[in-house]
Amino acid sequence: MPELPEVETVLQTLQKQIEHRKITDIEIRWVNIIAYPQPEVFQRVLTGHEFTGFHRLGKYLIFTLQDLTLICHLRMEGKFYLEPSDSPLEKHTHVIFHLDDGRQLRYNDTRKFGKMYLYQPGEKWLALNNVGLDPWDRQLTTDYLTAKLHHKKMPLKQALLDQSIIAGIGNIYADEICFACRKSPMLSVDNLTEKDLQELINQTRSILQEAIAAGGTTIRSYTSSLGISGRFQQSLQVHTRVNQPCHCCQTKIVKTRVAGRGTYYCPHCQELKL
Repeated sequence: MPELPEVETVLQTLQKQIEHRKITDIEIRWVNIIAYPQPEVFQRVLTGHEFTGFHRLGKYLIFTLQDLTLICHLRMEGKFYLEPSDSPLEKHTHVIFHLDDGRQLRYNDTRKFGKMYLYQPGEKWLALNNVGLDPWDRQLTTDYLTAKLHHKKMPLKQALLDQSIIAGIGNIYADEICFACRKSPMLSVDNLTEKDLQELINQTRSILQEAIAAGGTTIRSYTSSLGISGRFQQSLQVHTRVNQPCHCCQTKIVKTRVAGRGTYYCPHCQELKL
């Protein structure tokens, strides 16, 4: 699943390519991708509008098209590609935005889990109702985390994956953040001090920013909208490195499951201390 750095990379790529481009037509080939409004309304209202703003909240892409807002979640395998109009269609191309320069912005999704939401002026963005703070939001403070985690006994990794707390962190970066903080992913969050929480914020921002600079992480199939793979996988400290030596202490990286997710950590550097 694309996480925050991958989504940000897609956003930056698209902004450079389609800002001020107008949608002249829309083909919807798999209607379930359109979560709101009805597909025919989505198509009718959005056609003729120009891409004027590019934003992101967590894993959500937020496009401004004059007075409209298009919100997209890529879910597991969603991708946007820019193609010439005469380029052959791939099997899993489900939505095609025809642009006024003759190119097509194609949404491809092998799993068909992605969703698009179109909001008109005055409508509430219900798609974002349960989304927490972006990692760079100024409201993300130790006080905020204390309030969110108060009296909870969930593992640290589960808290990092909870999109209603901090938006955008997925399995890859949760592992890397836990390692950077030298905290076990199994550590219950009620054991975190204020100093620990500040370190968590700092490392989250640092790692995500580094991953954005590297164009994201490509482990399976992620590429940018120009088909370019990310490079942050070359910097991973623990994720996917089971049985390989820790870069810091040479202890073999271990794989376990936390909150139902495959989890990688160093049992020495991230010893579970209560």
